[in-house]
Amino acid sequence: MKNLTWLADSRSNVKSFPAGVQDDIGYALYAAQLGERSPKAKPLHGLGGHVMEIAAYDASGTYRAIYTVSIGESIYVIHAFQKKSTAGIATPKPEMELIRQRLKQLRSEVKNAEERCP
Repeated sequence: MKNLTWLADSRSNVKSFPAGVQDDIGYALYAAQLGERSPKAKPLHGLGGHVMEIAAYDASGTYRAIYTVSIGESIYVIHAFQKKSTAGIATPKPEMELIRQRLKQLRSEVKNAEERCP
């Protein structure tokens, strides 16, 4: 089973979501740790097939958690947020920019760690 690592405020964001949403995201992340894929998880377009987006819904809105399975031996939860707009299904541009920034930083940190520990 892979380790689960939370980046920045992603864990506190998920903990602020409604209980049912937390359960849906938790189950999908657990499945990823086991090497499986939850039906709620789909590839996040534009970032490669190993960056996944979990979509969870509640009467209060739509929630997303973004994670990657392609870096090292961990599942990294990159970002979690409530989607504010109901227009379209795409991840909002500001959220995508933050995801790209965190993913770039993560890849750099993992690469540097691997170079230090041959």
